[in-house]
Amino acid sequence: MTSVLDVLFASVPFPGHTTPLLPIARALTERGHRVRWCAGRRFAGQVEAAGAEFVALDEAIDLSRGTVDELFPERARVTGLAKLRFDMVSVFIDPVPAQVAALRRAHGERAADVVVHDVGFGGGGAFGALAGVPNVSVGVTPLMLAGPHTAPFGPGLQPGTGPLARLRNRALQALFDRVVLREVHARAVAVQRELGLPPVRGLSGISRHLHLQNGLASLEHPRPDLPARVRFVGALLPPASSGDLPGWWGDVETADRPVVHVTQGTVADGDLEDLVLPALRALADEDVLVVASTGAHRPAHVPANARLASFLPYDRLLPRLSVMVTNGGFGGVQNALAHGVPLVVGGATEDKPEVAARVARAGVGIDLRTGRPRPEAIRDAVRRVLDVPSFRDRAAAMAAEYAAHDAPGTSADLIEGVVRRATSER
Repeated sequence: MTSVLDVLFASVPFPGHTTPLLPIARALTERGHRVRWCAGRRFAGQVEAAGAEFVALDEAIDLSRGTVDELFPERARVTGLAKLRFDMVSVFIDPVPAQVAALRRAHGERAADVVVHDVGFGGGGAFGALAGVPNVSVGVTPLMLAGPHTAPFGPGLQPGTGPLARLRNRALQALFDRVVLREVHARAVAVQRELGLPPVRGLSGISRHLHLQNGLASLEHPRPDLPARVRFVGALLPPASSGDLPGWWGDVETADRPVVHVTQGTVADGDLEDLVLPALRALADEDVLVVASTGAHRPAHVPANARLASFLPYDRLLPRLSVMVTNGGFGGVQNALAHGVPLVVGGATEDKPEVAARVARAGVGIDLRTGRPRPEAIRDAVRRVLDVPSFRDRAAAMAAEYAAHDAPGTSADLIEGVVRRATSER
């Protein structure tokens, strides 16, 4: 019998960084553990619904108070790898000292036995090292661990196989570290020095104690050198939705043709011309029912075979889909594959090229290799996924693999184990 633990959660205040941790928090509270959670204010209700005590992050690092582009207007002026560098510094590295301060305050009010944080919350590992508290990172993106068996994280390159591919990967990683991401590494070292800590190796954010990776090893690029502390736990899915269904929902339930979902996720949804609107045009004359998420946007023209809503309940929608067209949000892709839905992916920001590359390599969908695909490219990809059985078959096999995992329960077991080991080593 494990004694009652005091678990301190923390997450970067974005949906994709916070939502995957909810089932872990619920599993721990259901076992009787005390859970507190430093999060953005917009997530207070979800945190409390999971049985955790909500602790508000300082407003200066509460990125839930607006969109990333609203909070960082200068971000709109950069693209490609420059945007990746900007995000890594402004969104993930610079807030670390304030994150550490928030965790210190919570720990001072009641000592925590372990800190659980999403992989982007760099203050989790830094605080753990300073306070002597074990930390557990949770992967909410594809693995960022560098190694000879994978290409550098960011552009979505396939890893390749054999000695020449490993040589290429090493050379590219050196180029990224010493040139492309040199300023990012320098800023990370400076922040660690500011906190009185030695520099960390790499930018993966993975804990030296335990890393819980959302997803399956079969979706990740092959990694024969994977550290034992990295554990794939299955799909960390959001709780069932409770919102109202759109008035046209009956069209989905009675559809006698393939249902295709189109989404740009919750972060890169500022311009629907990136993916949603081209997809609506691409599929307007196809014998499919298109169901699109549009956020706060309302397109002027809606094709007759399309149904639009600002929000759609995935637990109700995904079992009815034939294809999902997405910009590659990691959580949404996990959710789709857990339901056996094959994918068409077109994304160019954040980690989306890496998600798309893994979807293609696993054979569960098509990588359009752009964040702004042409309508005809989307149409051809959707037709191919509908017509070629291997995509659906591979997605169904992956869904069966997901179903064999108890992601929340396994995560709770492993967190309890980390605390036991830390206690025995004292």
